Amino acid sequence: MTDFADLEAAARAQLERMQRLSDDLADIRVAHATAGDAVTVVVDGTARILDIQLSEGISRMSPGEFGQAVVAAAAPAAQRALALRGHLIEEFDN
Repeated sequence: MTDFADLEAAARAQLERMQRLSDDLADIRVAHATAGDAVTVVVDGTARILDIQLSEGISRMSPGEFGQAVVAAAAPAAQRALALRGHLIEEFDN
């Protein structure tokens, strides 16, 4: 009977670890702003853009500059979010 109780306890502990990982992954939010804070992009742990915040600084930008600013803010945010995601998964695997 003890073997079953041990197995059940181990399974519960693993399930709790998996739930914590799932919660931690879902909680990832990374923001990155361009120089001058004209554009700030917020992404989640899958690098999906959740929010774009704009300041008055965009009024001085051409459409091309604005597009470049969005990419310049989104790319580092996505890289950091994916790195954080990878770190959490790596910790879980060890």
